[in-house]
Parts: sequence; C-alpha cells; structure tokens
Amino acid sequence: MTQRRALLALPALWPALQPALSPAPAAAQPAWPQRPVRLVVPYAAGGGTDILARALAEALRPALPQPVVVENRAGAAGVIGSEMVMRAEPDGQTLLMVVSTHVMNRHVMAQLPFDPIRDFTPVAMLTRNTMVLAASAALPFTDLRGMAAYARANPARLSTGSTEALSSFLGQELARRLGIETPDVQYRSGGQLMTDIVAGHLPMGWTSTASVTPHMGTGRVRVIAVSTATRTPFFPDVPSAQEQGVAEFDLAGWVGLFAPPRMAEPLAARIREAFMGAFRDEALRQRLATLGIEPDLRDGAGLLAAMQREDRLWAAAAAAGHIQRQQ
Repeated sequence: MTQRRALLALPALWPALQPALSPAPAAAQPAWPQRPVRLVVPYAAGGGTDILARALAEALRPALPQPVVVENRAGAAGVIGSEMVMRAEPDGQTLLMVVSTHVMNRHVMAQLPFDPIRDFTPVAMLTRNTMVLAASAALPFTDLRGMAAYARANPARLSTGSTEALSSFLGQELARRLGIETPDVQYRSGGQLMTDIVAGHLPMGWTSTASVTPHMGTGRVRVIAVSTATRTPFFPDVPSAQEQGVAEFDLAGWVGLFAPPRMAEPLAARIREAFMGAFRDEALRQRLATLGIEPDLRDGAGLLAAMQREDRLWAAAAAAGHIQRQQ
C-alpha cells in the first residue's frame, strides 16, 4: 500500500457529498459570528479530532468575518469540555466538536452531568472515523491470528492502548472474541498513544486513521486490522477484522459538531452551511486525504439519527454485559 493509492481512492467520495454542501436559503442566515468563535475540542491536542478542528478553523478563515479559535478542554473522556459548552449561551459563539463516544459515555460512566442527546443541539456530522489497530513493527506478528498466538504465549503482556470508550470497547471486545487477554491502557489522545507505540513503550492500540497516518513513514508502526466490515481507502491492503475471521465486527466512530441546547434552527443552519462549505476547499480536501480523515457530511437530523441508533446499540451491549459501567 502506498500513500498515493490511498489518495486516489478518495475523489469518489466527493460527488456523494454535494447535496449536503448545498447552501441554505439566504433568508435563513442570521448574522454570525459577532466575535471570535470558540470551537471546544474536549480532548488533548494532537489527536485526530484536534487535527480536524484546526484544519477546519484554517479553512473557515477566508469565509467568516471572525476567526474560529480551537480550545482544548481535555478530561473525563470529553465530559469536562462538553459540559462547558452545554452551559454556554446558544448564540453560536461557543461550539463543540466531539467523537461518537459522546453518546457511549452514558452507558460506561458512573454519571454524567448532562444527557448527551437531549442537552445539545446537533449541528452536523463531519467525518467518519474508521478505527484501526496499530501495533509496534517490532512485534513478531502482522495479523490477528499471529497476535492471538503471541498473546496466548505471553499472558497479559500484550496491552492495548485506548483513548475513549469506543477504542477501549474495540480492544476488549476483540480480545473477548479471540479468547485472549489484552489489558487496557488509557490515553488522553490518539497523538499520545501513537507516540508511545512509535517509541516502543506501548505494544498496540485502537485509534483513528487520522492519528496513525502521520506515523506510518517512521517504519516503526504497522496496521493490523480495521474496525469496519469494509477496508478503509487509507490502508487498502489492511484486511478488516471480519476478513480475518472475527464475525460481525463492524464499528466506526464519527466526529460531530454540536452547539448548546435550544439553539434557533436558522442559526444552526448558518453554522452548518459555513462548516460544510469549508469542505469545498480543494486545499482542505487534499489535507484531509493526507491526514487520513474521511468526510461524512450529514445535517443535524442525520447526526441525531446516528446518535439515537448508537444509543440503542450501546444499551444492548451493556445489557449483554459486553461493556461495564464505571464504579
């Protein structure tokens, strides 16, 4: 697999995005923004969501009268920054960019200071996060079969890094399916997780394509599997877990844009138009392709539907005992 092949696979994605990029009627556009916009990323700098947020902020600069300023408010798996936005005024000056574990948190955390669905205004889904299992190239295996054999020969020594509830679930669910133990090691961001894999301090971890891609040129990382039923265009030579014998293993994350609750729809539409319009920028499109980020543009209703579907999925997983609530 080469980076060129990955990039060539992406142009086909853009025609499907054109309906979502259609501008809203001029009459539905309130004056916005009045001052610099705070785009809160509730995770540490350097991860896939932070990378996307900063790329979008730069692409939006020519289109808006005020800048979009990315603010990292990491802590409690995204809860600290999310709560801050939930309590902000719904005037469009404070926005939130989170991953899909925003929904999953309600099923794994002991308590939340908000309802992740009811207490935010869904503005737009922006990207799809195919999760990948990245491993140190120093390890003596290249696929899941070899990984399982190594884990059985070295009980509890093959730890798996994660950054939030989804990546943690992927690591532990895969281990459960394979009949092995891979102790979970929590990180605050995909950037920190990948730094430790490259340095040889962490054997492997589940993270986004955006977090892995910048490190592939080091020769110290290999991708073992992808989390979805189909392969990702960024690593077309890497088989899915399903292809490697793990039946019905099909999960992906996403990055969504949210506002505080009770935002007026005309303002939400104006914000959605601006952010989706940024994806028309050729420089941004090429940058996202290079970074390993897959656009998946949906309006607020589409984001809400995805959240509701996943809420049902995680409720069922919790009922089956496949995820545990923190004490």
